[in-house]
Amino acid sequence: MTTDLSLAVQVAVAGDKRAFDELVRRHQSPVRRFFLNQTLGDSQLSDDLAQDTFVKAYVNIKSFRALASFQTWLMRIAYNVFYDYTRSHRPTEDVERLPERSRQENQTLRLDIYRALSLLKTDERTCITLQLIDGYDIRKVAEITGMKEGTVKSHLSRGKEKLANYLRKNGYDGR
Repeated sequence: MTTDLSLAVQVAVAGDKRAFDELVRRHQSPVRRFFLNQTLGDSQLSDDLAQDTFVKAYVNIKSFRALASFQTWLMRIAYNVFYDYTRSHRPTEDVERLPERSRQENQTLRLDIYRALSLLKTDERTCITLQLIDGYDIRKVAEITGMKEGTVKSHLSRGKEKLANYLRKNGYDGR
């Protein structure tokens, strides 16, 4: 199996579109999952942001220096795409409002999780989803976000506390 580094070199040096297609195939699920969690389940927006991420990765592949893994480099791009999106699309309505579909009587656990995530500040939600959902360790979360490890730990601590409080208040007792 060809490594991500080898594929990235093929794209950077020879413009090999098949090599880039393979990189997309390997990494599209984690990138899309990251965006689904950040956008609180908005699949259309998640797809758009993921596409922007891969376009930026393709255009900037020559800047990949292999100082971190390709996936870490790509997730850093995804983080920046989301950061740019949130900066340019400040919410105009109350962030406490639930999306229409989540007002149904029979809320699923997924919607409860998205609701809980919506209560977090953007940096808290990013750190929580990168660590708890995507499985990155604190060092990798710091690399992806450009935050110091201590800052990541603080966001994780505050975010976990807010999530736990929300879920407890809504009938989840941790069992």
